Amino acid sequence: MKPVLLLSRGHADADFLHASHLAVEQALYLRFGPGDDLLVVSTLELDRARRDSHAARIVDRKDAGWVEQEDTLAAWSDLARRLLAERDATGVRVSPLLPVAAYEALRAAGVDVEIDRRLFLDERRHKSAEEAECIRAAQGAAEAACVEVIGQLAAAEPKPDGWLWLDGAPLTSERLMAAAQAALGQIGYSAAELIVAGSPESALPHFEGAGSIRANAPVVIDICPKGRTSHYHGDLTRTVVAGEAAPVVRRMHDACVEALDRAIGLLSDGVSGRDVHRAVCQVLVDRGFGAATDGFTGDPAAPRMIHSTGHGLGLEVHEAPALRDVDWTLEEGDVVTVEPGLYLVGLGGLRVEDAGMVVAGGFRNFTNLTRSLAPADYL
Repeated sequence: MKPVLLLSRGHADADFLHASHLAVEQALYLRFGPGDDLLVVSTLELDRARRDSHAARIVDRKDAGWVEQEDTLAAWSDLARRLLAERDATGVRVSPLLPVAAYEALRAAGVDVEIDRRLFLDERRHKSAEEAECIRAAQGAAEAACVEVIGQLAAAEPKPDGWLWLDGAPLTSERLMAAAQAALGQIGYSAAELIVAGSPESALPHFEGAGSIRANAPVVIDICPKGRTSHYHGDLTRTVVAGEAAPVVRRMHDACVEALDRAIGLLSDGVSGRDVHRAVCQVLVDRGFGAATDGFTGDPAAPRMIHSTGHGLGLEVHEAPALRDVDWTLEEGDVVTVEPGLYLVGLGGLRVEDAGMVVAGGFRNFTNLTRSLAPADYL
């Protein structure tokens, strides 16, 4: 089998981090076989690589034949070609995410480049006990940040114009997101993806939030923290209403919680992600709502779910497997989110999300936080 070649695409390159155990801006990784891998880094990163990486050989790029060029990517590609030649390797397997310029440079040098679309897919998908614990800890961090945000919502005062104020100033999405980031930072996490969205803008599932928060309307809080040392993610969503929730919002929330419980009850090794997703859609339809999935339209004027039920979680927020209308068989060790949501433009949206691991015969939920609409229940 051809050796594996990776060129780091930055600190967030999950494949490179998985293979080398090093988050690094620029580096090269070659795996010729089990226990026979090579990590090449700059002098700047050499000591850190020796401390953190599990590669069998770790070398300074200068000692590996590095030649400075104006085009840094071309220099890494040339180095890869020379290292392959030293091992009489004429071809490599690469990720579909390899930069096109590197692909072209390797091909031009006579290297047979095979794009492996399943590279590391199974390795990364099946979480070890250590990886699962990292994700569980990240989920706990998400809960702590969520409680911080909801605590401020609970303490806020509604003004006659319907906006929430706290400590003499408007309570905004920006203030709440800053509070969440601060809470995460104090315990060793950060969140590149963070949503604190008031309504009616919360009808857009990926609207991050901006401006003042309304009382008596849904606030969607979606937090995806990453451990600064583990690099693994959590993913948690809760929706609360500071004040009195409208009857339709309560019905939406009840339906989402029921759908979440239904999905968790189905999750197990050997189950299809499609079946889980369709069961969620059916609950929403049965409760008078709908979904974008074919066959589950429901009432076209009612709030509906316009996304999948869930996704894999690990070194990336979104990875394999998927809980959507695709026949993807779940396996023991899969860590997935379950996040039913309902949205209606002009009204707003809500979403409730847990995350956990598929185990033999069931699902281990990493999430312990209440799912209540009432902020007081989180305190």
